[in-house]
Amino acid sequence: MSNPQELRYSKEHEWLSATDENGVATVGITEFAANALGDVVYAQLPEVGTAVTAGETCGELESTKSVSDLYSPVTGEVTEFNQDVVDDPALVNSAPFEGGWLFKVRITDEPAELLSADAYTAFSAG
Repeated sequence: MSNPQELRYSKEHEWLSATDENGVATVGITEFAANALGDVVYAQLPEVGTAVTAGETCGELESTKSVSDLYSPVTGEVTEFNQDVVDDPALVNSAPFEGGWLFKVRITDEPAELLSADAYTAFSAG
């Protein structure tokens, strides 16, 4: 399992892309989290305009095994959610770093504790 080097990671197993020119970053869950969840069958994602807070719940993913809270890795406002994942939650399992992204957020505050790919790999292995 390889975690893309250009992303940063939370200890709740979410990933965060670099921001674009508008200060918007993409959020998803890691392959580690997708594998731990099992087959995702339902995704409740934050609506556009929702304020999210770093480390706080902002949605949930339901799998054949359990329901898991979704945490925002940053503070900001949701600018888009992935309708494809709402329509086909299995994308979270099949392409967690590509088509299975969850939402985009305009960041107003970023916590210092986000991990590099190598640090996250070590964290999730332990």
